[in-house]
Amino acid sequence: WTNLVRRIHACEGRVRIALVGKYVQLHDAYLSVAEALKHAAIHHGADLEIDWVDAEAPDLDNLLRQADGILVPGGFGGRGIEGKIAATRHARVNEVPFLGICLGMQIAVIEYARHVVGMDGANSSEFDPETPYAVIDLLPEQRAIEERGGTMRLGADPQHLVEGTQAYAAYDDQAVIYERHRHRYEVNPALRDEIEAAGLVVSGRSPNGRLVEVVELPDHPWFCASQFHPEFKSRPTRPQPLFREFMGAAVARARTRDAVSEREHAPLGG
Repeated sequence: WTNLVRRIHACEGRVRIALVGKYVQLHDAYLSVAEALKHAAIHHGADLEIDWVDAEAPDLDNLLRQADGILVPGGFGGRGIEGKIAATRHARVNEVPFLGICLGMQIAVIEYARHVVGMDGANSSEFDPETPYAVIDLLPEQRAIEERGGTMRLGADPQHLVEGTQAYAAYDDQAVIYERHRHRYEVNPALRDEIEAAGLVVSGRSPNGRLVEVVELPDHPWFCASQFHPEFKSRPTRPQPLFREFMGAAVARARTRDAVSEREHAPLGG
């Protein structure tokens, strides 16, 4: 703990993370995520500034311009979904480090399906039951369930990570990890092959290979999203691996931007 306090006092420079959600007026709604971001920022020796970005804000692109990293957290319901998709696209196109959590991973798949794969109108059947491409859907065995109470996927499950991916490296080359879930909808197995063929990498899978646990983009500074909730296992002295690596990429971007700004504003030599 003494070493932790020393690291906190030694932090230099600022890293700005845009947390894009629909409950951002109530920061405690994302308390575990905010704390996990703090742990990761301390690990990298940077002072954290969280920009609480409303997913329904009309000037979303402007609000994201100064972000060193963009995070889309978990949630339920259709409100704010299009804004989260727009924020994810901003991160992908502009190579801003991105971390998606639970719903955030589903948003990343929807965005990629729409704008890269060419699946016009792709969505989750949770938000649009009539979507022509239900890239996020209930599994076939779930569709007959009428009483939804107690049918969510909850608790720690094993996930198999793919060697050579960002996720695999983040977990120090562990082939199997255990992380906690809280969701019902999954990436649709019927459309998964087409999405993967277009370049989205499935780097984490359920033991039987059927369920998508982690997706990422290989040609991006850091673009990774998980179906599970990594924030629940983060600790002040042991930041969670996905948060740690996401923050590392964001801090690198922040320091590069600061260096460029210093050069641009440096006085001319006489």
